[in-house]
Amino acid sequence: MGARRWLDAAVISGLLQALLFHLATSQSFIGVNYGTIADNLPPPASTANLLKSTSIGKVRLYEPQPDLVAALAGSNISILLGVPNGDVPNLASSPAAASAWAAANIPTTVPVSAISVGNELLNSGDPTLAPQLLPAMQNLLAALPAGSTTKISTVHSMAVLSSSDPPSSGAFHADLAGSLDPVLDFLKQNGAPFMINPYPYFAYASDTRPETLAFCLFQPNPGRVDAGSGLTYTNMFDAQLDAIRAALDAKGYSGVDIVIAETGWPYKGDADEGGATVDNARAYNGNLVAHLKSQVGTPRTPGKSVDTYLFALYDEDLKGGPESERSFGLYRTDLTANYDIGLAAAPGTAAPATVTPNTPQPSRGMTPTGYCVTAAGVPGTTQGQQVPQTSSCYIPAGAVSRRADAAVRRLVWLGVLLCLVTLVRK
Repeated sequence: MGARRWLDAAVISGLLQALLFHLATSQSFIGVNYGTIADNLPPPASTANLLKSTSIGKVRLYEPQPDLVAALAGSNISILLGVPNGDVPNLASSPAAASAWAAANIPTTVPVSAISVGNELLNSGDPTLAPQLLPAMQNLLAALPAGSTTKISTVHSMAVLSSSDPPSSGAFHADLAGSLDPVLDFLKQNGAPFMINPYPYFAYASDTRPETLAFCLFQPNPGRVDAGSGLTYTNMFDAQLDAIRAALDAKGYSGVDIVIAETGWPYKGDADEGGATVDNARAYNGNLVAHLKSQVGTPRTPGKSVDTYLFALYDEDLKGGPESERSFGLYRTDLTANYDIGLAAAPGTAAPATVTPNTPQPSRGMTPTGYCVTAAGVPGTTQGQQVPQTSSCYIPAGAVSRRADAAVRRLVWLGVLLCLVTLVRK
């Protein structure tokens, strides 16, 4: 009897450990963008130490940064490595050129989760780049070492969408099909993600009503029902993500995952940029991090989180444009936080971000329209260009009951296993 009880306890303990391992490893990683349009950045070793002191698991580099990569060796922080738009023609020119680039720039001392060939290239304003994108991706894939798990992709702006109003109507611009469809085929064939840069901030900038701000910041709001799907939305991020998902599904790429390569909120802006405040930046980024860690997913894909790279680690003081363009940094260049969103690695070293419950509230006064059109420069490009973002965007809201199902199931199973362990020990 004692041996059986020991065996039962061992089996249950093993199941419990497996569940806990699943819970730990299935949580999507929070990444951050490392932009370099600045003349005051800290030394790479200091930046590496800062990253190691956080729960950030991935860093996006817009171009090779060998000194920072060397400083990150042994940290378990992975890299999303960027190929600058200006290097794409060279990679497309021949397999040998791609092999030379790979040998010179792909790190071997840190894991490289993916390589982005270009940034927002299809909306860069340079029509000569689009036909060279796929050959560059193909050549770089062939240049990877045998057995490599690194994925080859490219990053898009939301301007590739012709519609996201409502999310279920998400669709890509038809005039991009010649360049985009072959890239989507490549992603599907090679198990690579579709990478894109959504910015709810720009939606608010074009519609500054208080209810719009609440939608963008994951705060209580009346709720928005997508008439096409019947789904209800509570935040702009989920609606933009589901519009992208709908566009992919409509073209037959339901198996292609999505990675959010950039998203963020400025903490400072010009006089006419009322939404760019510390409080709003803290609310958006902090609530987004908590939303991702909860793994509730979106209304269209409940229980499935998405890898997301916050923009950005530091301000970039040499960027042009409005003040907001130079004010997206989570940290100052003296390594102190501009505001806290709960990214500290050790428990108790930073206050967790406060998430306002996403319970739909009764509408008061004017009913929000639920939609907006963005028209703003997109931050992040290392070419120093302001890329127009003109696609329509859906202002979300609504209930979250379906989305909590996966998390509830995991908690129930955890409780069951704990009870079984307790009974066995009696």
